[in-house]
Amino acid sequence: MHFSRPLYEGLPWVYIALGAGAVAVSYELTDAGVLAVVIGMLGFAALVAGMMILLRRRDFRDLGRHYAGRDDAAENMRERPRRGRDQD
Repeated sequence: MHFSRPLYEGLPWVYIALGAGAVAVSYELTDAGVLAVVIGMLGFAALVAGMMILLRRRDFRDLGRHYAGRDDAAENMRERPRRGRDQD
């Protein structure tokens, strides 16, 4: 499934917003007992998932910028003779 770019980029923020909302609702439902705990845990999981996605995307993009010329380096490595055990 492919999402449009604005929707794809906004999904982590939706997870964070829904998670924060669920944690707030669970705080208000303290009299509900188990239901409040379940909603709070799901909200916390959504918060963590949203933050994880944001951080992984950031790291992946930084890594891509860092290794921008990686394809050229891979071509150069293929042309060099191999050393070590494979050399007989």
